[in-house]
Amino acid sequence: MAISLSKKKTRESKKVELKDDYCLFHSILCKLLYRIPTAILLFMLIFIWSSSTTIISGSFVHVCVSSRKLSNLYCLSAGTQPSFEVPIPIINNSISTDTSTRFNGDMKEIVDVVPVIKNSINGSRSDRHEEIANAVKVVEEQLQVHRSWTGSSSSSRGGCDGRGIFVYDLPPKFNKDLVGECGDMIPWVDFCKYFKNEAMGEPIQKLGKGWYQTHQYSLEPIFHSRVLKHPCRVYNENEAKLFYVPFYGGLDILRWHFKNVSNDVKDTLGLDLVKWLESKPSWGQNSGKDHVFVLGKISWDFRRNINSSWGTSFLQLDQMQNPLKLLIERQPWHINDIGIPHPTHFHPHSDDDIISWQLKIIRSNRKNLVSFAGGARPGAPENIRSVLIKQCTSRDDGYCKFLDCNSGGCNKSESIIELFMDSEFCLQPPGDSPTRKSVFDSLLSGCIPVLFDPFTVYYQYPWHLPEDHGRYSVFIDQEEVRKMRVNVVERLMKVSVRERENMRRYIVYELLPGLVYGDSSSELEKFQDAFSISMNNLLDRVSRME
Repeated sequence: MAISLSKKKTRESKKVELKDDYCLFHSILCKLLYRIPTAILLFMLIFIWSSSTTIISGSFVHVCVSSRKLSNLYCLSAGTQPSFEVPIPIINNSISTDTSTRFNGDMKEIVDVVPVIKNSINGSRSDRHEEIANAVKVVEEQLQVHRSWTGSSSSSRGGCDGRGIFVYDLPPKFNKDLVGECGDMIPWVDFCKYFKNEAMGEPIQKLGKGWYQTHQYSLEPIFHSRVLKHPCRVYNENEAKLFYVPFYGGLDILRWHFKNVSNDVKDTLGLDLVKWLESKPSWGQNSGKDHVFVLGKISWDFRRNINSSWGTSFLQLDQMQNPLKLLIERQPWHINDIGIPHPTHFHPHSDDDIISWQLKIIRSNRKNLVSFAGGARPGAPENIRSVLIKQCTSRDDGYCKFLDCNSGGCNKSESIIELFMDSEFCLQPPGDSPTRKSVFDSLLSGCIPVLFDPFTVYYQYPWHLPEDHGRYSVFIDQEEVRKMRVNVVERLMKVSVRERENMRRYIVYELLPGLVYGDSSSELEKFQDAFSISMNNLLDRVSRME
């Protein structure tokens, strides 16, 4: 089994991104093993020799160190130590699927995966490749199951008969009170501005109607406000097919990131919620299988391991295995984790708002062939980001534009959107976790995303992005880039103008409407946005659970 590893984080300033050397486990097509710094390798060996816990099984040594992302204003408390854990495979198929497939193999930490082959014992290269191929097969099978839950166009446009949604009226400590803590959520940032306009944030006048300063972790209140106005909402539990639990678990986690509190304190609210739900007959009638949670942070933040102090253990609770969980980043080995788009800055009110934006970006004059908005990883010259920045900035022909987020270049959302509107291709390497909000910003801007790891998108969003990834993105193996075998800019120069135009038309006219979240009173008739797609699929799924 593969293992996960990330480096110890350090604090550089109050406004600096997490600086860790990132590598993600990915498909057999992507080469996995890269050079491990001597100091880290030595530390691993010392741990192996000194630990009383067995961490060797099969053909691999398992060492797991968690890596997390918060935002571009991220730092980790001094003194935080990496945590080691042996990933223990478990059966996770709490909701019966429409097929007979059984899924197993829970990788609790998969942010960095570095399999250490025991060549001196009995390991082999073919064994490693087979292990990776089997893991990827499980992920792909799960995505096929998720796609099988999607409703037909007729059912998604149908009425509400037998498709009632019941919204729990939770005590305010589980949602509204968390929003009320916005001023103290992160010590150096006033989060309250992000919760204005029903969590869409303050308007961005420069970009026009429907544009807001939306924070990437605002999904929970945004989704909640939409569900409250859903036409299929019912007020009698007996009339409901789907039960929505408006718990702002991501905000609960966010408020503890920079406070020195115990794990018990961090877990308190989630445990209280479970106790509250267990007192409701509606929770017990289907063991929670017809319940859904929308969580606005990555799955890893809710799956704290026993040796870590990061995040909560909310999704590790036994009671949370049956419900469906919609997250901005799913855990690939959990069938009930479903990825849905990060909230972007565009929240249209009407079909005309979407059409106007489509026309604007399809006509945009794209003067840059390639652009990258992001930050380097200091002290990690072989990190994919560092290599991409070097490839981009070393050119003097104007083909590549770099926006340095470490120096404040990304502080204004409109700067990023305008850069992407001016670019044919947008580089989207993984960061502190596989996914990036920037991928959706680039799609929203008509910029073709260039991906370096399949977990960034391909294994995440089966309801909102097609299985044919070549229609909307370009994939380049990050190991090939790290080892200087591929120059990304030169590779992209070989993509013909016709190919670019075909991909862009598909992105703009086919994908874009389904990647944005309309405002709470949106009146979309021609299009389904990300919220509508998610709710229709959830309703179709629970309707077939009889």
